Amino acid sequence: MPLPFFKGVFMVEITRIFWKKAVTAENFVLGEVESADLDMSTWQISSLFVALSDEANNKLGFKHPFLGKVVVCLPVAAVHSVEADKVLLNYTLEELRNLKHCKE
Repeated sequence: MPLPFFKGVFMVEITRIFWKKAVTAENFVLGEVESADLDMSTWQISSLFVALSDEANNKLGFKHPFLGKVVVCLPVAAVHSVEADKVLLNYTLEELRNLKHCKE
């Protein structure tokens, strides 16, 4: 049975969004959705983890690791829609820079 992805908006089987491109509101490719964070008490997805593209990595000012990618955490509220080939976000790149959702 698929898990609910966006409570009250629409349902998407979570594995269908993995490896889709995450695209900002201004049509900039942020990276690819790698995984999600599940709230076990509600069985709702609370966050998505996006592996940044090299261009996004540079624009956001992260140091590129020797192996792998920089992965950022986005709240599911940042998702506008899930399309056939991408996950469209509500925010611009600059707005995403200031999100505090997954910061400790």
